[in-house]
Amino acid sequence: MLYADNAMKSFGSVDVLTGVTFIIGDGERTALVGPNGGGKSTLLRLLAGDYPTDGGTAGHRGGALGFLRQEAGLNDDRTLLAELWEAFPEAREVELRLEEIAHAIERGDGNIETLIEDQAKLFEQFEALDGYRIESRIGRVLSGLGFTLPDDQFRTCGDFSGGWQMRIALAKVLVRRPENMLLDEPTNHLDVATKAWLSSELKDYPGTVLLVTHDGEFLDQVVTRVLDLRDGKVESYAGNYSEYQRQKADRLQAQDRAASRQGREIAKQEKFIERFRAKATKTTAAQSREKALAKVERIQHTRKDPEVNFRIAAHGRTERDVLVLKHVSHAYDTELVLLDVNLHIERGQKVVLMGPNGSGKSTLLKIAARKIVPTEGQVEWAERARPGYYDQHQDEALNPDRDVLAEVRTVAGDQPDVELRSILGRFLFRGDDAFKPVKVLSGGERSRVALAKFLIQPTNVLLLDEPTNHLDRTTRRKLIEALDAYEGTILVASHDEGILGIASHVYEVKDGTVRELQSMRKD
Repeated sequence: MLYADNAMKSFGSVDVLTGVTFIIGDGERTALVGPNGGGKSTLLRLLAGDYPTDGGTAGHRGGALGFLRQEAGLNDDRTLLAELWEAFPEAREVELRLEEIAHAIERGDGNIETLIEDQAKLFEQFEALDGYRIESRIGRVLSGLGFTLPDDQFRTCGDFSGGWQMRIALAKVLVRRPENMLLDEPTNHLDVATKAWLSSELKDYPGTVLLVTHDGEFLDQVVTRVLDLRDGKVESYAGNYSEYQRQKADRLQAQDRAASRQGREIAKQEKFIERFRAKATKTTAAQSREKALAKVERIQHTRKDPEVNFRIAAHGRTERDVLVLKHVSHAYDTELVLLDVNLHIERGQKVVLMGPNGSGKSTLLKIAARKIVPTEGQVEWAERARPGYYDQHQDEALNPDRDVLAEVRTVAGDQPDVELRSILGRFLFRGDDAFKPVKVLSGGERSRVALAKFLIQPTNVLLLDEPTNHLDRTTRRKLIEALDAYEGTILVASHDEGILGIASHVYEVKDGTVRELQSMRKD
């Protein structure tokens, strides 16, 4: 069970949660939705005990808690299998002790009879912890999340790309099967097949789930309840995400109608009061109505959530041949990632790279952006090309000790602050929000800062690695619209169907090779 009872949380002078109350019963699968920066991740951290509440209570009961955070938090030096075993500390400790005893018996160290007795007790304890089935559970989850077994389980976590590391973090939560799960953006970095597997896994999961994701289709398949967090409070809706949208739209329309009716009635009463206030015979009636009117609780008209509003300008025109990769191959140590890749991108083309995580899309983009030098081959850019590179972990490069304006100022050249404030306003950092420290921002807010930093710089070629990750539905839509209208050249790695929809050319990156999918070409 997960619960909050009038839970409050502030950071400095900013009130994030102002009285959140709910109970999520055993076995319920619930979505937590709301605008970026509205407190969703903060609420999850209160439930997990990461933060204390400033008032009220929040937490979990009825068993263990598993929490997928937006940061993977892995040990880069551990193998994948060893990292997954960290989800079972008691069983892992017993297993290590059994290994020590086995070595001691083999060497003839100590009292053999005592060692055998200890070993027998540990075997019983290991069985009670279901230790003999842990590796099969790990294998099932890793396979479902798209890992290649057995090879991947012996690779160190640091060898995996950022997207695969988040899958490892998700696997650590799922293999434990705790009684309560908090999942913060579990579908980021997942392709269609692994999303389908995760959906099925969560529907079969007997425990309590609270999850945050901007993927409405995924929520429709998984959840039976939605908590809407805005303005520091939550409202509960029964049903999946689509049903929540319908119910909320109906409620907002009803509220607006009620506010309009009340407004007309108040205006009518105010007119009566004004007309008869000065008449001796009507003064008492006017005063009585005025007192009654003062006690009326006003119904507020609903307000739309603010939306980002930006466009991406191409600065200058390139030559026709923008980017050419000739016989490019790349390996990390002995692992070959790309083999003899040839790619020719012309001015105005919008090229999408698709393929499974870890297939080499990010490596190809980094080679094109000259962030890394290929093991073999050449990269040729047009002379007038002004490429800009957006990493899928761009938000992680932000300085947590700077405020938003200061962070953007680092790439702004001689642009005045008044112009930067205007740009930040389009990304919903208005007024004092421009001075919020980066370290208190939500994942979605950090992504907006990173996006603003990227778009401030003059470019005519965009190199983008999963640019829609961590964006809310509205910001994602606005970015896709801006990319569609962009008059420059784009090379983007993405599994987002909206991004695929604007592509003039689509290439599949798989098994080290890159080939164009002619069926998806738009001439």
